[in-house]
Amino acid sequence: MDNTATPTSPVRGSPIRVQRRLAAILVTDVVGYSRLMHSDEAMTLERLRRLRSELLDPKLAEYSGRLVKSTGDGMIAEFHSAVDAVQYAVDVQRAIKDSNALSQSPGHLTLRVGINVGDVVVEGDDLFGDGVNVAARIEGIAQDGGICISGTVHDQVKDKLDLVFEDRGLRNVKNISEPVRTFSIRIDGQSASWPLPPTVPAESASIAVLPFDNMSGDAEQDYFSDGITEDIITDLSKISSLLVIARNSSFTYKGRAVDVKQVARELGVRHVLEGSVRRAGNRVRITAQLIDGTTGGHVWAERYDRVLEDIFAIQDEITLTIVNELKVHLKLGEKDRLSQRYQPNIEAYDLALRGRELIFGATQERVAEGIKLFERAIALDPHLTFPHSGLAFAHILDYVNNWTSDPQGTLDLAHRTAEKALELGPDDALAHRALAVCLLWERRMEEACAVLARAVELAPGDAETHVTRGNMLVYMHEPDLAIESLEKAVRLNPRYPDMWLYFLAHAHYMKGEYELAEPLLRERIAKSPNTDVARVLLASTLGHLGQKDEAKRVWDEVFVVNPRYSLEHRSRILPYKDPSDWERVLEGLAKADLPTR
Repeated sequence: MDNTATPTSPVRGSPIRVQRRLAAILVTDVVGYSRLMHSDEAMTLERLRRLRSELLDPKLAEYSGRLVKSTGDGMIAEFHSAVDAVQYAVDVQRAIKDSNALSQSPGHLTLRVGINVGDVVVEGDDLFGDGVNVAARIEGIAQDGGICISGTVHDQVKDKLDLVFEDRGLRNVKNISEPVRTFSIRIDGQSASWPLPPTVPAESASIAVLPFDNMSGDAEQDYFSDGITEDIITDLSKISSLLVIARNSSFTYKGRAVDVKQVARELGVRHVLEGSVRRAGNRVRITAQLIDGTTGGHVWAERYDRVLEDIFAIQDEITLTIVNELKVHLKLGEKDRLSQRYQPNIEAYDLALRGRELIFGATQERVAEGIKLFERAIALDPHLTFPHSGLAFAHILDYVNNWTSDPQGTLDLAHRTAEKALELGPDDALAHRALAVCLLWERRMEEACAVLARAVELAPGDAETHVTRGNMLVYMHEPDLAIESLEKAVRLNPRYPDMWLYFLAHAHYMKGEYELAEPLLRERIAKSPNTDVARVLLASTLGHLGQKDEAKRVWDEVFVVNPRYSLEHRSRILPYKDPSDWERVLEGLAKADLPTR
Protein backbone atom coordinates (compact mmCIF):
# COMPACT_ATOMS: atom_id res chain seq x y z
CA MET A 1 0.00 0.00 0.00
CA ASP A 2 1.20 3.49 -0.82
CA ASN A 3 1.87 5.90 2.04
CA THR A 4 1.96 9.63 1.56
CA ALA A 5 4.51 11.98 3.11
CA THR A 6 5.70 15.54 2.72
CA PRO A 7 9.51 15.64 2.74
CA THR A 8 11.77 18.28 1.33
CA SER A 9 12.49 18.06 -2.39
CA PRO A 10 16.03 16.85 -3.07
CA VAL A 11 16.17 19.30 -5.99
CA ARG A 12 14.31 22.44 -4.97
CA GLY A 13 14.45 22.32 -1.19
CA SER A 14 10.71 23.04 -0.90
CA PRO A 15 7.99 20.83 0.64
CA ILE A 16 6.39 18.47 -1.88
CA ARG A 17 3.66 15.85 -1.76
CA VAL A 18 5.10 12.38 -2.38
CA GLN A 19 4.21 8.70 -2.01
CA ARG A 20 6.16 5.76 -0.66
CA ARG A 21 5.88 2.24 -2.03
CA LEU A 22 7.74 -1.04 -2.41
CA ALA A 23 9.16 -1.54 -5.90
CA ALA A 24 11.54 -3.64 -7.95
CA ILE A 25 14.16 -1.25 -9.32
CA LEU A 26 16.50 -1.98 -12.23
CA VAL A 27 19.50 0.22 -13.07
CA THR A 28 21.65 -0.16 -16.20
CA ASP A 29 24.87 1.42 -17.36
CA VAL A 30 26.86 1.14 -20.60
CA VAL A 31 30.35 -0.23 -19.92
CA GLY A 32 33.13 2.11 -21.12
CA TYR A 33 30.64 4.69 -22.43
CA SER A 34 33.01 7.67 -22.15
CA ARG A 35 35.78 5.74 -23.93
CA LEU A 36 33.43 4.76 -26.77
CA MET A 37 32.20 8.34 -27.09
CA HIS A 38 35.76 9.57 -27.29
CA SER A 39 36.67 7.13 -30.07
CA ASP A 40 33.53 7.69 -32.21
CA GLU A 41 30.82 9.90 -30.75
CA ALA A 42 28.37 9.67 -33.68
CA MET A 43 28.59 5.87 -33.93
CA THR A 44 28.20 5.42 -30.15
CA LEU A 45 25.12 7.66 -29.97
CA GLU A 46 23.53 5.83 -32.89
CA ARG A 47 24.19 2.43 -31.31
CA LEU A 48 22.78 3.61 -28.01
CA ARG A 49 19.65 4.95 -29.76
CA ARG A 50 19.12 1.65 -31.58
CA LEU A 51 19.71 -0.35 -28.39
CA ARG A 52 16.97 1.66 -26.68
CA SER A 53 14.47 1.65 -29.54
CA GLU A 54 14.96 -1.93 -30.75
CA LEU A 55 15.56 -3.80 -27.51
CA LEU A 56 15.37 -2.03 -24.16
CA ASP A 57 12.09 -0.15 -24.61
CA PRO A 58 10.13 -2.97 -26.36
CA LYS A 59 11.26 -5.49 -23.75
CA LEU A 60 10.26 -3.04 -21.02
CA ALA A 61 6.71 -3.02 -22.34
CA GLU A 62 6.73 -6.82 -22.63
CA TYR A 63 7.49 -7.20 -18.91
CA SER A 64 5.21 -4.34 -17.76
CA GLY A 65 8.16 -2.22 -16.70
CA ARG A 66 8.15 1.57 -16.50
CA LEU A 67 11.04 3.75 -17.56
CA VAL A 68 11.66 6.12 -14.65
CA LYS A 69 14.40 8.11 -16.35
CA SER A 70 17.33 7.90 -18.72
CA THR A 71 20.80 8.65 -17.35
CA GLY A 72 22.63 9.35 -20.58
CA ASP A 73 24.38 6.01 -20.89
CA GLY A 74 21.88 4.08 -18.78
CA MET A 75 18.42 4.03 -17.31
CA ILE A 76 16.37 3.43 -14.17
CA ALA A 77 13.23 1.30 -14.53
CA GLU A 78 10.50 0.13 -12.16
CA PHE A 79 8.75 -3.27 -12.25
CA HIS A 80 5.77 -4.69 -10.40
CA SER A 81 7.72 -7.82 -9.43
CA ALA A 82 11.29 -8.96 -8.94
CA VAL A 83 10.64 -11.88 -11.31
CA ASP A 84 9.72 -9.52 -14.16
CA ALA A 85 12.76 -7.32 -13.50
CA VAL A 86 15.20 -10.26 -13.49
CA GLN A 87 13.66 -11.94 -16.54
CA TYR A 88 13.80 -8.62 -18.42
CA ALA A 89 17.49 -8.20 -17.54
CA VAL A 90 18.37 -11.77 -18.56
CA ASP A 91 16.56 -11.45 -21.91
CA VAL A 92 18.26 -8.13 -22.63
CA GLN A 93 21.74 -9.39 -21.78
CA ARG A 94 21.27 -12.53 -23.88
CA ALA A 95 20.07 -10.47 -26.84
CA ILE A 96 23.02 -8.05 -26.58
CA LYS A 97 25.46 -10.95 -26.33
CA ASP A 98 23.99 -12.62 -29.43
CA SER A 99 24.04 -9.34 -31.34
CA ASN A 100 27.66 -8.62 -30.45
CA ALA A 101 28.69 -12.13 -31.47
CA LEU A 102 27.19 -11.62 -34.94
CA SER A 103 28.55 -8.11 -35.45
CA GLN A 104 31.79 -7.63 -37.39
CA SER A 105 32.30 -4.00 -36.33
CA PRO A 106 34.31 -2.87 -33.30
CA GLY A 107 33.06 -0.95 -30.28
CA HIS A 108 30.24 -3.19 -29.02
CA LEU A 109 27.95 -1.79 -26.35
CA THR A 110 27.88 -3.87 -23.18
CA LEU A 111 25.58 -3.33 -20.18
CA ARG A 112 25.90 -3.84 -16.46
CA VAL A 113 22.62 -4.30 -14.58
CA GLY A 114 21.75 -3.92 -10.90
CA ILE A 115 18.36 -4.94 -9.43
CA ASN A 116 16.92 -4.36 -5.96
CA VAL A 117 13.56 -4.57 -4.24
CA GLY A 118 13.00 -1.86 -1.65
CA ASP A 119 11.14 1.20 -0.48
CA VAL A 120 11.05 4.12 -2.88
CA VAL A 121 9.83 7.69 -2.60
CA VAL A 122 7.73 8.81 -5.56
CA GLU A 123 7.81 12.42 -6.73
CA GLY A 124 5.76 12.78 -9.88
CA ASP A 125 7.26 10.26 -12.33
CA ASP A 126 10.60 10.12 -10.53
CA LEU A 127 11.81 7.76 -7.79
CA PHE A 128 14.20 8.28 -4.89
CA GLY A 129 15.18 6.45 -1.73
CA ASP A 130 17.15 3.42 -0.55
CA GLY A 131 15.47 1.09 -3.04
CA VAL A 132 16.96 3.08 -5.91
CA ASN A 133 20.29 3.78 -4.19
CA VAL A 134 21.04 0.11 -3.57
CA ALA A 135 20.19 -0.85 -7.17
CA ALA A 136 22.50 1.87 -8.47
CA ARG A 137 25.37 0.86 -6.19
CA ILE A 138 25.25 -2.87 -6.90
CA GLU A 139 25.07 -2.18 -10.64
CA GLY A 140 28.63 -0.88 -10.25
CA ILE A 141 29.91 -4.27 -9.05
CA ALA A 142 28.21 -6.31 -11.79
CA GLN A 143 30.47 -7.95 -14.36
CA ASP A 144 30.61 -6.46 -17.84
CA GLY A 145 27.56 -7.92 -19.56
CA GLY A 146 26.34 -9.22 -16.20
CA ILE A 147 23.57 -8.79 -13.66
CA CYS A 148 23.98 -8.17 -9.92
CA ILE A 149 20.94 -8.50 -7.62
CA SER A 150 20.34 -7.84 -3.93
CA GLY A 151 19.52 -10.56 -1.44
CA THR A 152 15.88 -9.42 -1.32
CA VAL A 153 15.58 -10.00 -5.07
CA HIS A 154 17.31 -13.38 -4.79
CA ASP A 155 14.85 -14.50 -2.09
CA GLN A 156 11.91 -13.69 -4.38
CA VAL A 157 13.19 -15.28 -7.61
CA LYS A 158 15.46 -18.20 -6.63
CA ASP A 159 12.64 -20.78 -6.70
CA LYS A 160 10.76 -19.23 -9.63
CA LEU A 161 13.42 -18.80 -12.33
CA ASP A 162 15.70 -21.48 -13.74
CA LEU A 163 18.92 -19.48 -13.37
CA VAL A 164 22.33 -19.98 -11.77
CA PHE A 165 22.96 -17.56 -8.89
CA GLU A 166 26.43 -16.86 -7.53
CA ASP A 167 26.69 -15.55 -3.97
CA ARG A 168 28.89 -12.41 -4.08
CA GLY A 169 28.79 -11.85 -0.31
CA LEU A 170 27.99 -8.76 1.74
CA ARG A 171 28.77 -5.34 0.27
CA ASN A 172 28.98 -2.01 2.02
CA VAL A 173 26.76 0.41 0.10
CA LYS A 174 27.27 4.16 0.31
CA ASN A 175 24.61 5.92 2.43
CA ILE A 176 23.12 2.56 3.51
CA SER A 177 23.74 1.68 7.16
CA GLU A 178 23.74 -2.14 6.80
CA PRO A 179 25.77 -4.20 4.30
CA VAL A 180 23.76 -5.60 1.39
CA ARG A 181 23.86 -9.28 0.43
CA THR A 182 24.51 -9.55 -3.30
CA PHE A 183 24.28 -12.25 -5.97
CA SER A 184 25.26 -12.34 -9.62
CA ILE A 185 23.30 -14.19 -12.29
CA ARG A 186 25.16 -16.45 -14.70
CA ILE A 187 24.19 -15.68 -18.26
CA ASP A 188 24.57 -18.54 -20.76
CA GLY A 189 28.27 -19.23 -21.33
CA GLN A 190 29.40 -16.52 -18.92
CA SER A 191 32.33 -17.55 -16.74
CA ALA A 192 31.86 -17.44 -12.99
CA SER A 193 33.70 -15.03 -10.77
CA TRP A 194 36.59 -16.82 -9.12
CA PRO A 195 35.85 -18.96 -7.26
CA LEU A 196 32.36 -19.99 -6.16
CA PRO A 197 31.63 -20.69 -2.49
CA PRO A 198 31.66 -24.41 -1.77
CA THR A 199 28.58 -26.36 -2.78
CA VAL A 200 29.82 -29.81 -1.74
CA PRO A 201 28.47 -31.33 1.49
CA ALA A 202 30.28 -29.93 4.51
CA GLU A 203 32.97 -32.04 6.11
CA SER A 204 31.99 -33.39 9.52
CA ALA A 205 35.11 -31.86 11.12
CA SER A 206 34.46 -28.31 9.95
CA ILE A 207 33.50 -25.16 11.81
CA ALA A 208 32.81 -21.46 11.45
CA VAL A 209 33.33 -19.20 14.47
CA LEU A 210 30.91 -16.28 14.27
CA PRO A 211 32.07 -12.98 15.78
CA PHE A 212 31.24 -12.97 19.47
CA ASP A 213 28.72 -10.28 20.39
CA ASN A 214 30.02 -7.33 22.38
CA MET A 215 27.67 -7.12 25.38
CA SER A 216 29.68 -4.48 27.23
CA GLY A 217 27.38 -1.61 26.28
CA ASP A 218 30.27 0.23 24.61
CA ALA A 219 30.71 -0.08 20.85
CA GLU A 220 34.36 0.87 21.23
CA GLN A 221 34.90 -2.47 22.95
CA ASP A 222 34.16 -4.35 19.69
CA TYR A 223 37.89 -4.83 19.12
CA PHE A 224 38.06 -6.88 22.34
CA SER A 225 35.26 -9.32 21.47
CA ASP A 226 36.56 -9.48 17.89
CA GLY A 227 40.05 -10.24 19.20
CA ILE A 228 38.79 -13.14 21.32
CA THR A 229 36.93 -14.53 18.31
CA GLU A 230 40.02 -14.30 16.14
CA ASP A 231 42.21 -15.94 18.79
CA ILE A 232 39.83 -18.91 18.90
CA ILE A 233 39.89 -19.14 15.08
CA THR A 234 43.70 -18.99 15.16
CA ASP A 235 43.92 -21.76 17.74
CA LEU A 236 41.51 -24.02 15.84
CA SER A 237 43.47 -23.40 12.63
CA LYS A 238 46.43 -25.20 14.21
CA ILE A 239 44.56 -28.51 13.91
CA SER A 240 45.34 -30.28 10.64
CA SER A 241 42.21 -32.46 10.60
CA LEU A 242 39.76 -29.60 11.22
CA LEU A 243 38.51 -27.23 8.52
CA VAL A 244 38.10 -23.76 10.05
CA ILE A 245 36.54 -20.87 8.14
CA ALA A 246 38.71 -17.74 8.21
CA ARG A 247 37.95 -14.46 9.95
CA ASN A 248 37.08 -12.54 6.79
CA SER A 249 34.24 -14.92 5.98
CA SER A 250 32.79 -15.44 9.44
CA PHE A 251 32.92 -11.71 10.19
CA THR A 252 30.58 -10.93 7.27
CA TYR A 253 27.82 -12.01 9.66
CA LYS A 254 28.81 -9.55 12.38
CA GLY A 255 25.93 -7.64 13.92
CA ARG A 256 23.28 -9.65 12.06
CA ALA A 257 20.53 -11.90 13.34
CA VAL A 258 21.45 -15.10 11.52
CA ASP A 259 19.99 -18.51 10.85
CA VAL A 260 22.80 -20.83 11.90
CA LYS A 261 21.72 -23.52 9.43
CA GLN A 262 21.91 -20.98 6.61
CA VAL A 263 25.36 -19.85 7.77
CA ALA A 264 26.55 -23.45 7.76
CA ARG A 265 25.20 -23.95 4.22
CA GLU A 266 26.72 -20.73 2.90
CA LEU A 267 30.16 -21.40 4.38
CA GLY A 268 30.14 -25.16 3.77
CA VAL A 269 30.64 -26.31 7.38
CA ARG A 270 29.02 -28.80 9.72
CA HIS A 271 29.29 -26.80 12.97
CA VAL A 272 29.00 -23.16 14.03
CA LEU A 273 30.32 -21.57 17.23
CA GLU A 274 28.68 -18.39 18.48
CA GLY A 275 28.93 -16.48 21.74
CA SER A 276 29.18 -13.17 23.54
CA VAL A 277 31.64 -11.17 25.64
CA ARG A 278 30.81 -8.80 28.50
CA ARG A 279 33.73 -6.88 29.96
CA ALA A 280 33.32 -4.84 33.14
CA GLY A 281 36.31 -3.57 35.09
CA ASN A 282 38.61 -6.49 35.77
CA ARG A 283 35.88 -9.07 35.16
CA VAL A 284 34.82 -10.77 31.95
CA ARG A 285 31.86 -12.98 31.13
CA ILE A 286 32.03 -15.14 28.02
CA THR A 287 29.27 -17.38 26.74
CA ALA A 288 29.84 -19.90 23.97
CA GLN A 289 27.62 -22.42 22.24
CA LEU A 290 28.47 -25.00 19.61
CA ILE A 291 25.65 -25.70 17.15
CA ASP A 292 25.12 -28.47 14.61
CA GLY A 293 24.61 -26.64 11.32
CA THR A 294 22.54 -29.43 9.77
CA THR A 295 19.89 -29.57 12.52
CA GLY A 296 20.30 -26.27 14.37
CA GLY A 297 20.60 -28.24 17.61
CA HIS A 298 22.98 -27.35 20.44
CA VAL A 299 25.98 -29.64 20.83
CA TRP A 300 27.52 -27.82 23.81
CA ALA A 301 27.14 -24.54 25.69
CA GLU A 302 29.00 -22.92 28.58
CA ARG A 303 29.28 -19.62 30.44
CA TYR A 304 32.52 -18.37 31.98
CA ASP A 305 32.64 -15.70 34.70
CA ARG A 306 36.29 -14.95 35.43
CA VAL A 307 38.78 -12.21 36.17
CA LEU A 308 40.15 -10.57 33.04
CA GLU A 309 43.54 -12.26 33.38
CA ASP A 310 41.82 -15.63 32.86
CA ILE A 311 40.80 -14.73 29.32
CA PHE A 312 43.47 -16.94 27.80
CA ALA A 313 42.57 -19.95 29.93
CA ILE A 314 38.95 -19.53 28.81
CA GLN A 315 40.00 -19.51 25.16
CA ASP A 316 42.02 -22.68 25.71
CA GLU A 317 39.04 -24.38 27.38
CA ILE A 318 36.72 -23.45 24.52
CA THR A 319 39.16 -24.69 21.90
CA LEU A 320 39.84 -28.02 23.61
CA THR A 321 36.13 -28.56 24.27
CA ILE A 322 35.38 -28.09 20.56
CA VAL A 323 38.12 -30.59 19.70
CA ASN A 324 36.58 -33.13 22.09
CA GLU A 325 32.98 -32.54 20.99
CA LEU A 326 33.85 -32.88 17.30
CA LYS A 327 36.01 -35.92 18.06
CA VAL A 328 38.88 -34.38 16.13
CA HIS A 329 42.06 -36.43 15.95
CA LEU A 330 45.09 -34.42 17.06
CA LYS A 331 48.49 -35.14 15.58
CA LEU A 332 51.58 -35.38 17.71
CA GLY A 333 52.36 -31.96 19.18
CA GLU A 334 49.05 -30.31 18.24
CA LYS A 335 47.52 -30.63 21.70
CA ASP A 336 50.65 -29.16 23.26
CA ARG A 337 50.51 -26.18 20.92
CA LEU A 338 46.87 -25.63 21.85
CA SER A 339 47.51 -25.56 25.59
CA GLN A 340 50.97 -23.97 25.84
CA ARG A 341 49.99 -20.32 25.91
CA TYR A 342 52.10 -17.54 27.40
CA GLN A 343 50.07 -15.53 29.92
CA PRO A 344 50.75 -11.90 28.96
CA ASN A 345 50.19 -8.57 30.61
CA ILE A 346 46.49 -7.95 29.97
CA GLU A 347 47.00 -4.27 29.07
CA ALA A 348 49.66 -5.22 26.50
CA TYR A 349 47.28 -7.80 25.02
CA ASP A 350 44.55 -5.17 24.84
CA LEU A 351 46.85 -2.72 22.99
CA ALA A 352 47.91 -5.47 20.58
CA LEU A 353 44.26 -6.20 19.76
CA ARG A 354 43.69 -2.51 19.01
CA GLY A 355 46.78 -2.43 16.81
CA ARG A 356 45.67 -5.51 14.89
CA GLU A 357 42.28 -3.94 14.21
CA LEU A 358 43.95 -0.80 12.87
CA ILE A 359 46.33 -2.45 10.40
CA PHE A 360 43.46 -4.46 8.91
CA GLY A 361 42.47 -1.13 7.31
CA ALA A 362 45.93 -0.83 5.65
CA THR A 363 45.82 2.94 5.17
CA GLN A 364 48.93 4.94 5.95
CA GLU A 365 47.30 6.71 8.89
CA ARG A 366 45.87 3.54 10.44
CA VAL A 367 49.13 1.65 10.05
CA ALA A 368 51.04 4.51 11.69
CA GLU A 369 48.65 4.44 14.65
CA GLY A 370 48.89 0.64 14.80
CA ILE A 371 52.69 0.88 15.03
CA LYS A 372 52.38 3.13 18.07
CA LEU A 373 50.05 0.68 19.81
CA PHE A 374 52.27 -2.32 19.07
CA GLU A 375 55.30 -0.44 20.41
CA ARG A 376 53.41 0.42 23.62
CA ALA A 377 52.37 -3.22 24.01
CA ILE A 378 55.99 -4.36 23.63
CA ALA A 379 57.14 -1.82 26.21
CA LEU A 380 54.60 -3.23 28.69
CA ASP A 381 55.34 -6.88 27.93
CA PRO A 382 58.51 -7.53 25.87
CA HIS A 383 57.88 -11.29 25.89
CA LEU A 384 54.47 -11.22 24.17
CA THR A 385 54.89 -12.56 20.63
CA PHE A 386 51.93 -11.08 18.80
CA PRO A 387 52.76 -7.34 18.94
CA HIS A 388 56.21 -8.09 17.48
CA SER A 389 54.57 -9.94 14.56
CA GLY A 390 52.02 -7.17 14.12
CA LEU A 391 54.76 -4.55 14.17
CA ALA A 392 56.71 -6.46 11.52
CA PHE A 393 53.67 -6.56 9.22
CA ALA A 394 53.04 -2.85 9.78
CA HIS A 395 56.62 -2.00 8.74
CA ILE A 396 56.25 -4.24 5.68
CA LEU A 397 53.15 -2.28 4.68
CA ASP A 398 55.15 0.94 5.03
CA TYR A 399 57.88 -0.49 2.82
CA VAL A 400 55.68 -1.96 0.09
CA ASN A 401 53.44 1.12 -0.16
CA ASN A 402 56.37 3.55 -0.20
CA TRP A 403 55.15 5.25 2.99
CA THR A 404 58.67 5.69 4.35
CA SER A 405 61.60 7.98 3.61
CA ASP A 406 64.02 5.11 4.36
CA PRO A 407 62.74 2.00 2.53
CA GLN A 408 65.72 -0.24 3.23
CA GLY A 409 65.87 0.81 6.87
CA THR A 410 62.15 0.08 7.24
CA LEU A 411 62.51 -3.37 5.69
CA ASP A 412 65.50 -4.13 7.93
CA LEU A 413 63.45 -3.07 10.95
CA ALA A 414 60.58 -5.33 9.87
CA HIS A 415 63.02 -8.25 9.56
CA ARG A 416 64.55 -7.70 13.01
CA THR A 417 61.08 -7.42 14.56
CA ALA A 418 59.89 -10.62 12.87
CA GLU A 419 63.00 -12.46 14.05
CA LYS A 420 62.28 -11.30 17.60
CA ALA A 421 58.72 -12.59 17.31
CA LEU A 422 60.06 -15.97 16.16
CA GLU A 423 62.58 -16.04 19.01
CA LEU A 424 59.76 -15.47 21.49
CA GLY A 425 57.34 -17.87 19.78
CA PRO A 426 59.24 -20.65 17.96
CA ASP A 427 55.93 -22.50 17.43
CA ASP A 428 53.95 -19.40 16.47
CA ALA A 429 52.69 -19.62 12.87
CA LEU A 430 52.11 -15.88 12.58
CA ALA A 431 55.72 -15.13 13.55
CA HIS A 432 56.92 -17.55 10.87
CA ARG A 433 54.65 -15.92 8.30
CA ALA A 434 55.90 -12.44 9.22
CA LEU A 435 59.52 -13.49 8.76
CA ALA A 436 58.72 -15.29 5.49
CA VAL A 437 57.13 -12.13 4.07
CA CYS A 438 60.20 -10.10 5.08
CA LEU A 439 62.47 -12.62 3.35
CA LEU A 440 60.26 -12.48 0.26
CA TRP A 441 60.67 -8.71 -0.08
CA GLU A 442 64.40 -9.12 0.54
CA ARG A 443 64.41 -11.50 -2.47
CA ARG A 444 65.69 -14.36 -0.31
CA MET A 445 63.18 -16.69 -1.90
CA GLU A 446 64.44 -20.11 -0.86
CA GLU A 447 64.72 -19.04 2.79
CA ALA A 448 61.24 -17.50 2.62
CA CYS A 449 59.77 -20.77 1.33
CA ALA A 450 61.40 -22.79 4.10
CA VAL A 451 60.11 -20.49 6.83
CA LEU A 452 56.62 -20.38 5.32
CA ALA A 453 56.52 -24.17 5.03
CA ARG A 454 56.92 -24.29 8.80
CA ALA A 455 54.05 -21.80 9.17
CA VAL A 456 51.82 -24.11 7.09
CA GLU A 457 52.85 -27.04 9.29
CA LEU A 458 52.01 -25.11 12.47
CA ALA A 459 48.67 -23.73 11.18
CA PRO A 460 47.47 -25.92 8.29
CA GLY A 461 44.00 -24.40 8.46
CA ASP A 462 45.08 -20.76 8.25
CA ALA A 463 43.83 -19.19 5.00
CA GLU A 464 46.22 -16.24 5.16
CA THR A 465 49.22 -18.57 5.27
CA HIS A 466 48.05 -20.33 2.10
CA VAL A 467 47.44 -16.98 0.41
CA THR A 468 50.93 -15.82 1.36
CA ARG A 469 52.29 -19.04 -0.15
CA GLY A 470 50.30 -18.45 -3.35
CA ASN A 471 51.53 -14.87 -3.66
CA MET A 472 55.10 -15.99 -3.02
CA LEU A 473 54.88 -18.72 -5.67
CA VAL A 474 53.86 -16.17 -8.31
CA TYR A 475 57.07 -14.25 -7.65
CA MET A 476 58.99 -17.53 -7.79
CA HIS A 477 57.71 -18.15 -11.33
CA GLU A 478 55.40 -21.00 -10.23
CA PRO A 479 51.92 -19.72 -11.20
CA ASP A 480 50.26 -23.16 -11.37
CA LEU A 481 51.27 -23.98 -7.80
CA ALA A 482 50.23 -20.46 -6.79
CA ILE A 483 46.70 -21.01 -8.11
CA GLU A 484 46.52 -24.30 -6.20
CA SER A 485 47.39 -22.54 -2.93
CA LEU A 486 44.98 -19.70 -3.58
CA GLU A 487 42.12 -22.10 -4.26
CA LYS A 488 42.84 -23.90 -0.99
CA ALA A 489 42.72 -20.56 0.81
CA VAL A 490 39.33 -19.82 -0.72
CA ARG A 491 37.88 -23.07 0.64
CA LEU A 492 38.94 -21.82 4.07
CA ASN A 493 37.74 -18.28 3.37
CA PRO A 494 34.83 -18.29 0.88
CA ARG A 495 34.19 -14.57 1.56
CA TYR A 496 37.78 -13.85 0.62
CA PRO A 497 39.18 -10.27 0.68
CA ASP A 498 39.22 -8.32 -2.56
CA MET A 499 43.03 -8.39 -2.64
CA TRP A 500 42.93 -12.10 -3.36
CA LEU A 501 41.40 -11.31 -6.76
CA TYR A 502 44.61 -9.46 -7.57
CA PHE A 503 46.76 -12.39 -6.45
CA LEU A 504 44.88 -14.80 -8.71
CA ALA A 505 44.91 -12.34 -11.62
CA HIS A 506 48.66 -11.96 -11.13
CA ALA A 507 49.09 -15.74 -11.38
CA HIS A 508 47.04 -15.99 -14.58
CA TYR A 509 48.86 -12.97 -16.02
CA MET A 510 52.23 -14.65 -15.48
CA LYS A 511 50.91 -17.69 -17.35
CA GLY A 512 50.04 -15.42 -20.28
CA GLU A 513 46.32 -15.99 -19.63
CA TYR A 514 45.39 -12.34 -20.11
CA GLU A 515 41.74 -13.04 -20.91
CA LEU A 516 41.37 -14.66 -17.46
CA ALA A 517 43.35 -11.96 -15.67
CA GLU A 518 41.35 -9.03 -17.08
CA PRO A 519 37.91 -9.69 -15.43
CA LEU A 520 39.56 -10.49 -12.09
CA LEU A 521 41.45 -7.19 -12.15
CA ARG A 522 38.32 -5.27 -13.14
CA GLU A 523 36.43 -6.83 -10.24
CA ARG A 524 39.25 -5.97 -7.85
CA ILE A 525 39.10 -2.33 -9.03
CA ALA A 526 35.30 -2.24 -8.74
CA LYS A 527 35.49 -3.48 -5.16
CA SER A 528 38.53 -1.37 -4.17
CA PRO A 529 38.40 1.81 -6.28
CA ASN A 530 41.60 3.23 -4.77
CA THR A 531 43.89 0.40 -5.89
CA ASP A 532 46.83 1.46 -8.02
CA VAL A 533 48.66 -1.86 -8.50
CA ALA A 534 45.59 -3.58 -9.96
CA ARG A 535 45.20 -0.74 -12.46
CA VAL A 536 48.84 -0.97 -13.53
CA LEU A 537 48.56 -4.72 -14.10
CA LEU A 538 45.24 -4.20 -15.92
CA ALA A 539 46.81 -1.54 -18.17
CA SER A 540 49.59 -3.99 -19.04
CA THR A 541 47.05 -6.78 -19.57
CA LEU A 542 45.06 -4.61 -21.96
CA GLY A 543 48.28 -3.75 -23.78
CA HIS A 544 48.94 -7.44 -24.36
CA LEU A 545 45.34 -7.81 -25.56
CA GLY A 546 45.76 -4.96 -28.05
CA GLN A 547 43.30 -2.60 -26.32
CA LYS A 548 45.44 0.53 -26.40
CA ASP A 549 42.75 3.15 -25.75
CA GLU A 550 41.35 1.31 -22.74
CA ALA A 551 44.86 0.70 -21.41
CA LYS A 552 45.56 4.45 -21.62
CA ARG A 553 42.35 5.26 -19.74
CA VAL A 554 43.20 2.79 -16.97
CA TRP A 555 46.79 4.08 -16.79
CA ASP A 556 45.56 7.65 -16.33
CA GLU A 557 43.43 6.47 -13.39
CA VAL A 558 46.53 5.15 -11.62
CA PHE A 559 47.74 8.69 -10.97
CA VAL A 560 44.29 9.88 -9.95
CA VAL A 561 44.18 7.37 -7.09
CA ASN A 562 47.92 7.65 -6.30
CA PRO A 563 49.79 10.67 -7.70
CA ARG A 564 53.00 9.27 -6.15
CA TYR A 565 52.91 5.95 -8.02
CA SER A 566 56.33 5.07 -9.40
CA LEU A 567 57.31 2.26 -11.77
CA GLU A 568 60.89 2.77 -10.62
CA HIS A 569 59.87 2.08 -7.03
CA ARG A 570 57.93 -1.04 -8.01
CA SER A 571 60.75 -2.38 -10.18
CA ARG A 572 63.14 -1.90 -7.26
CA ILE A 573 61.05 -3.69 -4.63
CA LEU A 574 59.04 -6.37 -6.46
CA PRO A 575 60.80 -9.67 -5.71
CA TYR A 576 60.49 -11.49 -9.04
CA LYS A 577 62.88 -14.44 -9.12
CA ASP A 578 62.86 -14.34 -12.93
CA PRO A 579 63.52 -10.77 -14.18
CA SER A 580 61.56 -11.54 -17.35
CA ASP A 581 58.34 -11.50 -15.29
CA TRP A 582 58.71 -7.77 -14.57
CA GLU A 583 59.74 -7.26 -18.19
CA ARG A 584 56.41 -8.82 -19.16
CA VAL A 585 54.61 -6.05 -17.25
CA LEU A 586 56.66 -3.35 -18.95
CA GLU A 587 56.17 -5.01 -22.33
CA GLY A 588 52.39 -4.81 -21.94
CA LEU A 589 52.62 -1.13 -21.11
CA ALA A 590 54.90 -0.54 -24.11
CA LYS A 591 52.42 -2.30 -26.42
CA ALA A 592 49.85 0.31 -25.35
CA ASP A 593 52.35 3.14 -25.94
CA LEU A 594 52.51 3.82 -22.19
CA PRO A 595 55.58 4.81 -20.12
CA THR A 596 57.82 1.99 -18.94
CA ARG A 597 59.91 3.92 -16.43
